[in-house]
Amino acid sequence: MIGKRIQQLRLARGLSLSELAERADIAKSYLSAIERNIQGNPSIQVIEKLASVLNVSIQALLGEESSDTPISLDPDWMDLAKEAMNSGVSKEQFREWLEFQRWRIDKEGK
Repeated sequence: MIGKRIQQLRLARGLSLSELAERADIAKSYLSAIERNIQGNPSIQVIEKLASVLNVSIQALLGEESSDTPISLDPDWMDLAKEAMNSGVSKEQFREWLEFQRWRIDKEGK
């Protein structure tokens, strides 16, 4: 079950297996085994790394909360993401923009 959830989150964030493995500092083969439910009991350290990279709580990764888990992506969001990619916006630039927007919204709310 955790493998399927990791795979869904990875794909929703547009990460390849290699990218997630590299960012989480775990072996690609190990991540693949987790996603395919061959390795069904990853260590808490691996779970923490994956949750951090996927930007979800450990509880969401374990399936104990569902609010962080995308079920499907709205087609308009897909189009917007494709437009950003085609215009040369890097993932890092997009993440920085999102972080700024969260900060701005937080400041306005206080």
